[in-house]
Amino acid sequence: MNSAESFSATYAEARAKFVEAAESAGGALERFENPNRGPDGGDLSTDVAWFGPKSAEKVLVMVSGTHGVEGFCGSGAQIDWLRRGEHATLPTGTAALLVHAINPYGFAWLRRVTEENVDLNRNWIDFKNPAPANPGYDELADAAVPPSWTPESQIASSRVLRAYSEAHGAMALQQALSGGQYSHDRGVFYGGAGPSWARRTQEAIYHAHLGHAGRVAIIDYHTGLGPWGYAEPIMSDAAGSPGFCRGAAWYGGNITTPLDGSSTSAVTAGDNLAAAPELLAHAEVTGMALEYGAQTLAQVFLALRADAWLHGYGDPLSPEAQPIKAQIRAAFYGDADDWKGMVVGQSLTACRQAVRGLNA
Repeated sequence: MNSAESFSATYAEARAKFVEAAESAGGALERFENPNRGPDGGDLSTDVAWFGPKSAEKVLVMVSGTHGVEGFCGSGAQIDWLRRGEHATLPTGTAALLVHAINPYGFAWLRRVTEENVDLNRNWIDFKNPAPANPGYDELADAAVPPSWTPESQIASSRVLRAYSEAHGAMALQQALSGGQYSHDRGVFYGGAGPSWARRTQEAIYHAHLGHAGRVAIIDYHTGLGPWGYAEPIMSDAAGSPGFCRGAAWYGGNITTPLDGSSTSAVTAGDNLAAAPELLAHAEVTGMALEYGAQTLAQVFLALRADAWLHGYGDPLSPEAQPIKAQIRAAFYGDADDWKGMVVGQSLTACRQAVRGLNA
């Protein structure tokens, strides 16, 4: 089979392929309709497919589209898994839950964020308590997403960001920009003022399908960091913790965590993998993100900032949107056969490792 054919050019194509593949594989399908529309006026939804006994003790969970435009990668991996018939190889007492496009708005609109401009992996905090502070972002907010996006404003903002990096270090700049912020609702990596539609939907899916599970393995698909096509396995658990040690035993010694500086990712507030153990307190949860690289970090940040400006201050349906949308698509989707092959190969390995780990 040609694994590249499991990938799609648009959200609508990806959804159609996923539904067809899940139905052909005999999965139990469920649709959660998002109240928004895509740029083509089409419907948006998160689609869920279940394989195996409803009372399964062990469940593999595959999540695509946490960061919208990154859904091209995760959707392709899920569809490839289905088309290969991996669901039919699940051991007795093991099930699989595939969550397709948990952030369908971002997928359709080629955005990393939700319809609320929320980074879903900064949204899983307890909003009853004060939100985490990010003084670094507060200092850089006007430069991160300036109200105008002209060559002059880009040069000026780049000087501010470069000066911060020179003063504090490149990782400090990455941490300030991407760690999560809760004060600038038109900025990047905004965590929101409350639970987003996508978070509420994911909570409902987990509660409905994983209430009887005792052991859960979550693989959350991401792109944007690291070398071309390489999947960095990232855990939110601290090194040496039971969860991290379990992940290292399952996935190997290249497992990383931002908490000790071994990951390309900054330390983030409110990510779904860190929240999952509390959400599924009755179960042993082993969560891991597969993070595939496509472009340089500088290109990724520039694309995100341009897109935030476009939706915060510009017109996403205007002609000026087209180069920005092409820029952000390329930053998070390596639309080439070698990249797609690397995605599905590493995903297939990780899924098989997770199923073996669940049954160890």
